[in-house]
Amino acid sequence: MPSSRRLRTWLLAALSAALVASAVGPARADVEADAAITAVTFSDTFDGAAGSAVDSSKWQIETGDNVNNHERQYYTAGNRNAALDGQGHLVITARRENPANYQCWYGTCQYTSARLNTSGKFTAQYGHVEARMKVPRGQGMWPAFWMLGTPVNWPDSGEIDIMENVGFEPSTVHGTLHGPGYSGSGGIGAGYTLPNGQAFADAFHTFAVDWAPDSITWSVDGNVYQRRTPADLGGRQWVFNKPFFLILNLAVGGYWPGDPDGSTVFPQQLVVDHVSVTTADSPTGGAPIRGLAGKCVDVAGANPANGTPVQLYDCNGTAAQRWTVGSDGTIRALGKCLDVTGNGTADGSTVQLWDCTGGPNQRWTVTAARDIVNPQADKCLDVTGNNSANGTRLQIWSCTGGANQKWTVG
Repeated sequence: MPSSRRLRTWLLAALSAALVASAVGPARADVEADAAITAVTFSDTFDGAAGSAVDSSKWQIETGDNVNNHERQYYTAGNRNAALDGQGHLVITARRENPANYQCWYGTCQYTSARLNTSGKFTAQYGHVEARMKVPRGQGMWPAFWMLGTPVNWPDSGEIDIMENVGFEPSTVHGTLHGPGYSGSGGIGAGYTLPNGQAFADAFHTFAVDWAPDSITWSVDGNVYQRRTPADLGGRQWVFNKPFFLILNLAVGGYWPGDPDGSTVFPQQLVVDHVSVTTADSPTGGAPIRGLAGKCVDVAGANPANGTPVQLYDCNGTAAQRWTVGSDGTIRALGKCLDVTGNGTADGSTVQLWDCTGGPNQRWTVTAARDIVNPQADKCLDVTGNNSANGTRLQIWSCTGGANQKWTVG
């Protein structure tokens, strides 16, 4: 029987994933249907005896140094620098030591740490990818939660950095894409800074991406801070529509963070509460999408013809209001797709029902902020004029955070 802490963690992870991947709102009695909306494809809550190693069916441990970034640590095997704490956490520890005369690119190694990945054990292609962690602090510390494309041929195979923190920026984390022509310091990304001078090392935070075809959205504690699509790459190749594996590591030193100095206290720890990957596939038959005034996204007149307007209407449980949110980026009802009319990208472009074509005007991302976004336009599904009357047409509009752009699936 699972421990109460493990059950609590699983429930929190499931709720968080549901809120983000499927924009599920208040708890409902229809638990079976809601559970089907969010499918867990990978989960580790790091339950186990204190001092034990990570689950080898999920993770492999990398060893050695890293000359590419001029990092200073030696990554050790087993549970020496990566171990469970007996309280449902993985603890990756960086130490100033060299117990086995490890040799690094710069000579005798000065530090040890750990790096784990799921290569050969698990890959993801789309979904909600998250980890709840507490980062270390201090000059030279460089914790990261990230993914590499398979087969690895960096940078052409791609890299998705979900969270990186460098010790000289205690209040800021970064999310970045690397690929052909935009790698290293040329990566495409942004930072997220906590308010009021808070440090990420002071508490646990949840770092996530919502990943769909031609779209990746980053969030911290459910707060979306950037979205990237092929349009951000200036004509360079988007290499993120394929499988990637997960990586957790704590580096010491390197080009970006700089080396530790006299102010850096060792040991330092990256504490990981859970890692999960979920998809947003709805159950057979679909589920309602509720919005402004508790009303539903509705196909006008339940008419499956191409070009039928999609509108707001009282929820009635009919097939015209049962939508399937797919990991392929589509949102479907009556056998057809939610479509931006005329492939429009301007504010006010209406949405309709249309044969599924695989086009970018039929791809959508449900974010942690409960927006439904068309990545091509980088705009939100919107109730025209903030009007909650039956029959109000739906459109896309620049994302404002308004109630007429907030949606609940299920």
